[in-house]
Amino acid sequence: MRYRAMAAFAKRATMGLFGLWVTGVTAWHACTVPQAFTMRAVGTAALLANAISFALLWAFRQGDSNMRSAWIWRRHDVLGNLAVMLAALGVFGTGTGWPDIAVAFIMTSLAPHGAWVVLGQSDAGVGVAPTG
Repeated sequence: MRYRAMAAFAKRATMGLFGLWVTGVTAWHACTVPQAFTMRAVGTAALLANAISFALLWAFRQGDSNMRSAWIWRRHDVLGNLAVMLAALGVFGTGTGWPDIAVAFIMTSLAPHGAWVVLGQSDAGVGVAPTG
């Protein structure tokens, strides 16, 4: 159980760093207008892949901290993919990059949230998701 808790802690750190990375990339590209068609195509492909993974992990969503963290990561990816597809519509409709930037900042909140949930489990050292 200790090794599982340590692995969950490492996943939490990765999720947190991912959130920081998205924030940095968003700030770097704030002055560009993304291609709406490319956003939609990539968002659709990623949504399909992540939805399949999410469905496969559904049965383990209340499992130990590693399985729960994998499920949380997939859930956030699916939400992010849907948001990117909505942002693509916004970029297409407005001709600006602001919808993409708004979605990127929303997505930066998903990674710390998932990291916080996994941190609570890995710090406990138990490796079992809380009930309730």
